[in-house]
Amino acid sequence: MSITEINQTAEEPISIPSHLDGTVYNALGLNWTQIPLSSVTGTSETYPPPYTKSPPIEKYLASIKSNPKFVGSSVTMPHKVAIMPHLDDLTEHARQAGACNTIFLRDDANGQRQYVGTNTDCDGIREALLQNAPDASRFRGRPALIIGGGGTARTAIYVMRRWLGSSRIYIVNRDADEVAAILEEDRRRNPDVNAQAPLIAVTDPAEAARLESPAAITEEELRSRAIIQAFLGTAADADKQEGVILEMCYHPNPWTEIAALASAGGWKVILGSEALIWQGLEQARLWTGKDVIGTPGLVQEVKDLVAKTIAERSGSKSSL
Repeated sequence: MSITEINQTAEEPISIPSHLDGTVYNALGLNWTQIPLSSVTGTSETYPPPYTKSPPIEKYLASIKSNPKFVGSSVTMPHKVAIMPHLDDLTEHARQAGACNTIFLRDDANGQRQYVGTNTDCDGIREALLQNAPDASRFRGRPALIIGGGGTARTAIYVMRRWLGSSRIYIVNRDADEVAAILEEDRRRNPDVNAQAPLIAVTDPAEAARLESPAAITEEELRSRAIIQAFLGTAADADKQEGVILEMCYHPNPWTEIAALASAGGWKVILGSEALIWQGLEQARLWTGKDVIGTPGLVQEVKDLVAKTIAERSGSKSSL
């Protein structure tokens, strides 16, 4: 899926297999439809149906700007970075994460409509950790570990610095070029290296074993097993661990090999579906202008829907 348009319509909403699936809109009394667009031709294995081809960015933006019923859009790969120069403004979330996953509408000082890009994955990662950690204060002043080198890694770095108070951030990734790109981008965005938690690329298991254990880990995919195991520990260390791991992979199976390793080592495992839920709720807030989280019973209803969807799709271990 590349870009998802949210359209208000007089017709009954179309039910689509998204994590919101109309639940939020129905609860708020909004007759809205979420239309999935795909950057590839769909097959039975791809997500999501129906497989409407996404137009090029310029054509898509022209279309939504001419549509008075348009209220907002999700943006997924491969457009998260490419769309940014085409928008009227970007939030600090989008700038620091280096990617846009949400477009919302805002009027400027002259009352002109603006198409603004933000990144609600920041909210998703933050709330997944803060809402599910046994003690959120344990993050402050402790190292954090990011495993991966993509957009989620960049977003997690921003979250660890801004809200969790990490003392330093380790990065582990199989591709050294991806890590180098993250470090260079970070230097350009944040030239004052002393004003925030430093980024430290870890490439040697022996080095990982010597470093202070992180309080929180976010993970995109398994990259460097020996280094990860050195950080996570083993079952023999389980009674000594106080760390929390957010496993961002939730499709098709949220209980991954890295989650199992972390659990065996005594870590509190938070599934990536939690981040999915909270970023989706923040998107709905931006689009509707309503207190989505404050709507009685709605958060739990969304959680139940996501848990049910995951269980039906994979039969996996879930703790939503």
